[in-house]
Formats: sequence, structure tokens, C-alpha cells
Amino acid sequence: MTFILRRTNYVMAILFFVGIIVISSKIWIGAVAVLLLLFIFMKSSNYRFLAFTFICFLVSLIVYQIINIEIELNDVPREPMILLNRSLLVLMLVGLYISHRVSNQKIFFYFHLPRWRHLVELPFHSIKLSTLTLIVIGSTGAAFLPIVLHQEILINKTFIVFCILFSLINATLEELIWRGVLLFSLVKYVSVSYALVVTSIGFGLMHLFIGIPFILCLFFSLGGLFYGMIVLKTNSIFPSIIFHMVINIGMVFSGFIL
Repeated sequence: MTFILRRTNYVMAILFFVGIIVISSKIWIGAVAVLLLLFIFMKSSNYRFLAFTFICFLVSLIVYQIINIEIELNDVPREPMILLNRSLLVLMLVGLYISHRVSNQKIFFYFHLPRWRHLVELPFHSIKLSTLTLIVIGSTGAAFLPIVLHQEILINKTFIVFCILFSLINATLEELIWRGVLLFSLVKYVSVSYALVVTSIGFGLMHLFIGIPFILCLFFSLGGLFYGMIVLKTNSIFPSIIFHMVINIGMVFSGFIL
């Protein structure tokens, strides 16, 4: 019975990933097919909450895609369009809220303040959270610096404001979605390994919506895995938001976003 449950959970995870891919590609027939297949699993109480959570997320993702298509058709300036696109990620939080409310499940965001002196247990080493944060910031800056130096970017007040808003909105909402609600729910409902795999790959695939190539999206999944591990080891979402913001700032300054 345990084997069947585990196998079925991973089948639903694959459907979830396929749903993200087809919706990002505007393959609406594929999206409907995925939703119908997930709906079948709701007939069993063993899979109902997981299937319903994936369904609500994907439906909100369809709404997100449709709204963004309309925004693009109205010729909105580049910077406001990007900020609006990122702000609309709140729709996924709405979808997850609905799934949890209907299922009478608790919503949790890991809103504990980080203990900066806390030792984070990594696979081959233990390190203070404060030290790890400095290493992440320093290594990120070093990685992006050569790219930034080769870019001809006009750094003015407008650019700085955009950089701050984009990094704050994008990092906060993506972390609340993937390392907040979904990670907590999947850890509680299935297992830690399942939660890390689903939230990491799903997080990476979501970058298809902003035009990131598929292979690079899978690389982003490794970042999602790192963020997820940090959240679980610190019981706080704030370090992952900070790490994510630092990456986003580097992407803006390197010209990767604009």
C-alpha cells in the first residue's frame, strides 16, 4: 500500500510539472487534460488534498498566463510590465489559500525570525547562518561582476528603484509560494524528499513564463533545492528571501532581466 501511495504521489507530481510546462507554452488543450487527470485522483481520500492543491495552483497559473497575455497586447512599458508580471504571482498564493481553506488544512509560511548564530548542517560541513549569508552574497557578487562590467547600463534613480522593487516583489512572492505554503504542506502531507523535489523542480519550471530556456530552468531548480534546504534547516523563510533577492539584484545589474 505504501509503495502504491508513493508511486501515485509521484505520478501527480509529474502531471503538475507537465501542467506548468503546457500552460507556459499556452497549450490549453494540454492544460485541460492535465487538470482532468488530476481531478480523477480526487476521488480517493488518500490523494484528494494533494491533487486539489495541484489543481488550484494550475488554475491560478492559467489565470496568471491569460492576464499577462492581455498586458502584453496593451503595449505596457517594459519596466512596469515586468513588475506587474511579478506582482501577479500573488494569484498562486490565492489558489493555494483556496485549496487549503476548502481542505481545512493549515497554511504556514515559516515566519520565524532567523537565528543568525544558528549552525546550519550542510552535507559536509556545519556553518553559522550569518557566515553562510555573507558567503552567498559575496559569491553571488563575484559571479555576476564580470557580466555587469561588460554591460552598458545606465544606472540612475529609475533603474535603482526598479531593481529594488523587482528583487523584493519577485523574491518574496516566489519564496512564499514555493518555500512557504507548498514546502510546508508537502512535507506534512507526503515527505521531506518529495517536498524538496516538487518545490525545486516546480520553481525552476516557473521561469519558463519569463522566457528562460528549459535547460536553464532546470539549473534554477538547483537554486530552489538550496533555498528549500535552508528553510527546513533554519525553520525560517527569511534567509531564502535574502539569498533570492541577492540573485535577483545580480540578474538586473547584469542585464538579464531588462
